[in-house]
Amino acid sequence: MRVILTLVRKDIANFLRNRAAVGLTFFVPVALIYIFGWVFGLHQKDTGPTGIRLAVVNASTNPAAQKLVDALATETAFHVITTRELPDHTTRPLAEADLRPLIHDGKFRFAVVIPADVVRTDGIGLHLKILSDPRNEIETQMVNGLLQKAIFSHVPELLGQSLQARARGFLGEARSDQFNRSLARAITTAFGGDPATVQREIEAGGLGLGTLAQPAPAPSAAPPAPPAPAQAKGATPVQAPSAAADFLSRLVKIDQEQVVGKDVRSPLATQLVGGWAIMFLLFAVSASSAAFFDEKSSGLFQRLLAAPVTRAQLLWSRFVYGVGLGLVQLTTLFTAGRLMYGIDVFGHFGSLMVVCIFAAAACTSFGMFIAAIAPNAQAANGLATFFVMVMSATGGAWYPMSLMPEFMQQVGKLTVVYWSMEGFAQVLWAGRSFRELLPVLGVLAGITAGVMAIAVWRLNHKRMFE
Repeated sequence: MRVILTLVRKDIANFLRNRAAVGLTFFVPVALIYIFGWVFGLHQKDTGPTGIRLAVVNASTNPAAQKLVDALATETAFHVITTRELPDHTTRPLAEADLRPLIHDGKFRFAVVIPADVVRTDGIGLHLKILSDPRNEIETQMVNGLLQKAIFSHVPELLGQSLQARARGFLGEARSDQFNRSLARAITTAFGGDPATVQREIEAGGLGLGTLAQPAPAPSAAPPAPPAPAQAKGATPVQAPSAAADFLSRLVKIDQEQVVGKDVRSPLATQLVGGWAIMFLLFAVSASSAAFFDEKSSGLFQRLLAAPVTRAQLLWSRFVYGVGLGLVQLTTLFTAGRLMYGIDVFGHFGSLMVVCIFAAAACTSFGMFIAAIAPNAQAANGLATFFVMVMSATGGAWYPMSLMPEFMQQVGKLTVVYWSMEGFAQVLWAGRSFRELLPVLGVLAGITAGVMAIAVWRLNHKRMFE
């Protein structure tokens, strides 16, 4: 037993002397848990989507329409945009004609139009428009659900106005007033209240619903009311809301228009495969960067440095190799996506290859940076795993960035994953031209140049190969 304990102490001492192993065992997991806590919003009270850019155009002068705009603005999931900045830095209200070009340019992906005829004159009901670029299915479903909640919560008032306008058209002004007085008397007889107040509410479009929300009068000796017929027959509480929702959906006409990606044959796969591909590419080039240390251990670098070869040339040769490997890997993965899921790769092959080259270069520069700052192969692998997981989580490769707090969304836009996925989406989803891809390609090129400059500088100022 004494021998075994001595050997255990030896293993513990060796482990503590290896700072890379200690960091991978304790500090890296703790750091990842902390960062993922920010990613998943564990540091905020209300979880859920935040900061989704939503453009709202209100072409109606109806006060209830403005209440709908205010309700959307108070929804924490949305960042409501109602104005457009002009070249002279002045602003003006958004118009419906602005929405489609701005959605096409990626300024926002969702827009609501409240037209002038929001209260329909050709029948009882409402008219709204929703424009979208449903690039991410999960985000789109959440946005549609939140929009319907906000819209249907304001439907009664607008529907009441529609009903009043329709009644005046059929009955005339005098008979419509008589009908409103009769309805107000019936409501106050059943629920109490002032008939004149209820009538004014009905004429304003409230349908007298505000009276029902008032506190009930003091209980009297009257027997309790019988249960509703649906409950007496054993109906479940779920049936009534679904019927109400179906009734409201018949009265509210919402014109849905998909502005971008209408012709994509496999939308979900087109959205997901790019994120997966760039994550696996990061792991591949990071693993290849560890080959520096294998070649150092075998003495290959010492022999190369004895020849007319500089450290920077060693790094750049590995960079060119990594770009070629990354391009082949991305091409293989997208081709597999074409065969398995029907992604339209060959219809955008030229533009896709350009984005793949720039993305491979950015990812390879990241691998070179890891190799330049890590002291050994174990530390390089640990740092690579740490950075790849953080960039994949914050950059949108795992799930929509709109589920993260706004602070983490801004952090995600600093990653290689975000800009690579943005390039893939603009080619495969939006069908952008090469000229329209230049801003994304410029960002990827800037990341590559900056990271490689740091890697070369660091390599030239550390004792790595001696």
